[in-house]
Amino acid sequence: MARDPAGAQETQNALKKKTAVSRSWILLDSRGEGTILDADKYAIMHRVQIHARDLRILDPLLSYPSTILGRERAIVLNLEHIKAIITAQEVLLRDPMEENVIPIVEELRRRLPPANVYQAQGDGKENLNGQHDDDAEEDESPFEFRALEVALEAICSFLDARTTELETAVYPSLDELTSKISSRNMDRVRKLKSAMTRLTARVQKVRDELEQLLDDDDDMADLYLSRKLAGSSCRVSGSGAASWFPGSPTIGSKISRASRASAVTNQGNENDVEELEMLLEVYYMQIDGTLNKLTTLREYIDDTEDYINIQLDNHRNQLIQLELFLSSSTVCLSLYSLFAGIFGMSIPYSWNNDHGYIFKWVVIISGLACAILFILIVAYARHKGLVGS
Repeated sequence: MARDPAGAQETQNALKKKTAVSRSWILLDSRGEGTILDADKYAIMHRVQIHARDLRILDPLLSYPSTILGRERAIVLNLEHIKAIITAQEVLLRDPMEENVIPIVEELRRRLPPANVYQAQGDGKENLNGQHDDDAEEDESPFEFRALEVALEAICSFLDARTTELETAVYPSLDELTSKISSRNMDRVRKLKSAMTRLTARVQKVRDELEQLLDDDDDMADLYLSRKLAGSSCRVSGSGAASWFPGSPTIGSKISRASRASAVTNQGNENDVEELEMLLEVYYMQIDGTLNKLTTLREYIDDTEDYINIQLDNHRNQLIQLELFLSSSTVCLSLYSLFAGIFGMSIPYSWNNDHGYIFKWVVIISGLACAILFILIVAYARHKGLVGS
């Protein structure tokens, strides 16, 4: 069978385009400078030294829940549209051209550079050995924490914004539904409730992931990449440590400073996770507040549904009462018609001489009897509570 060369070429181009998009990464270093990478998964795995199963979590074609994983030299971050790998010196962010990722890239460019760095030569103080004084550089958060904070702040703000949009749409729709129950209003509320359920699951997953990290000191300690890097540099020579990150002229000096700081720090501080715990608690409280908003919204929807069900039950009861009245009146009218039919038959009676006189009494007595029967039925129904008083 002949193959269509044009169709094959089009399919090949589509596959190439799809592959290019899936391999799109941006590399942001400690100075906030970005470089677009077109690397496959093996190059990424070799660069950050993670397993294939960790990289699979960041695949946009697969559906994985929000996850924060601490590895030996990297943090694997999968938070909704934020799919990143954070090391002690750089951030790899997937799909940088996506609409929701572009603001995160800009924020990383702005906040990744340290707030306090060594001043230019001649501005800093030097000691007797000609080296800079340690007071020239103040304490700052590790690089990986600054990157992690940007990601957490972005995802918390994103989910909170989606919650606010949902609240803006849900409350007026519920108020309109309570004032007028119609198929159109009910269908709109149904769609909003489905969207709220999906959003609640997403927020709940992020909250659970942060809570799981906060409950486990070992997991939080795994996120201290700079500390682990400094600890490793104490066991190897400075040149060996610097060779981990080729092409970065500032790594060696930073590792040496971290080594000196680690040398004067006691062993107990290696398990100190207070800084990260405080960072995570801030965004845990923020995402928990977003979840509380959704919980309040769900309760309002449930209350509205209960109110609507009460209204529908009331209407149903009114219809049942109307049906009871109509059935009772039908029975009475049937009896009235039965009397009229019996006396309207051509049956000879001894008192049938005065035809008009007898007909009048038949109509009056049978009508009164049927009316009394109807009143008795309604009174019995009210006595039994079948109809409202």
